[in-house]
Amino acid sequence: MSAISKVRLNRLFNQGKCLDVAIDHGIANEPDFLIGLEDITRVMQNLIVARPDAIQVNYGQADLLQQHQGDKPALVMRTDVGNAYNQARHREMWAVLHNPEEPILAALQMDAAAVVVNLYLIPDEPTIFRMCIENIGRLRHACERYGMPLMVEPLVMAPAGQGAAYGSLGDVEKIVPLVRLARELGADIIKADPTDNPEDFHRVVEAARCPTLVRGGGKGEISAVLNKSAALMAQGASGMVYGRNVYQHDNPAQVVKALMAIIHQGVSGEEALAIYQQNA
Repeated sequence: MSAISKVRLNRLFNQGKCLDVAIDHGIANEPDFLIGLEDITRVMQNLIVARPDAIQVNYGQADLLQQHQGDKPALVMRTDVGNAYNQARHREMWAVLHNPEEPILAALQMDAAAVVVNLYLIPDEPTIFRMCIENIGRLRHACERYGMPLMVEPLVMAPAGQGAAYGSLGDVEKIVPLVRLARELGADIIKADPTDNPEDFHRVVEAARCPTLVRGGGKGEISAVLNKSAALMAQGASGMVYGRNVYQHDNPAQVVKALMAIIHQGVSGEEALAIYQQNA
C-alpha cells in the first residue's frame, strides 16, 4: 500500500477502528430505502454533529459533507450502481461503475478517504458477478495509481423468490470464499455481512487479512443490533458500516454514540444500550 493510501486510511480509521454510516441508499432506486433520508441535507447535518468516523455517500451528496467547515467525519464514496436490490427480479442483472473511464475521479475531487464497490454473488446470475469483477479491476488500477484505499463489499445473495428482494445471506461457508476472492482482487478494506452465528465471524476476518467492517443490512431492534455488534467486534471486526440501523431509528445520534462506544471503547451490548437510552 502506498504512503498516500495509508494517510487516507488513517483519516478513516481511529486507532484501527471505524464506524462508517452509510446514507448512499438512493442509488438503489428503492422507495423503502429512502425512509428516513427524505431530507438528506438535515440527515447529513445531524450525522456530522453525531460524529461517526465516516459517512458513506454517492457523488451527488458528497458536497453536503465536504462543504462543512471544521472537523467532520471522513468521506467514503460509492463508485457503482446496479439493480440487485430491486423488489422484482429483472431480466438482466447488472452492476456498473458511475464513471468507467475515470472511476475514482469524483472521489479524488471530493477528497474521499476511500471508495467502495460491490461484489455480488447471486445464484444463476453469472453476468452481474463478472461485471463486478471487471469493476473491481478498473478500480484497483486507479486506486493503486492515485493512492486511494479500495473497500470491497462481497455479498452472497439469496436466490430470487426468497423474501421481498435479493436479500444477502449470513452463511459463513459462502461468505468466506467470496471475502477471500475480494481480498485476492486487491481489496484494502472488506465490508462483509455478519455471519448467522457471530462467533463464526473470526473466519471472515482471517480470510480478509485486512481491516474488516461489518455490514448492517435492514433495520433491527436496537438492543439486538447492539448486542450483535459487540459480539462481532469480539471476533476481530474493525468496525461497522451501518445505514438503516442508524438513520431509520428515532434518535440516530444516540445510535451513533452507542455504536462508537462498542467500537472504540469495547463496551458490551448491554452497556451500549444504556448509552443509547440516555437522553433518547
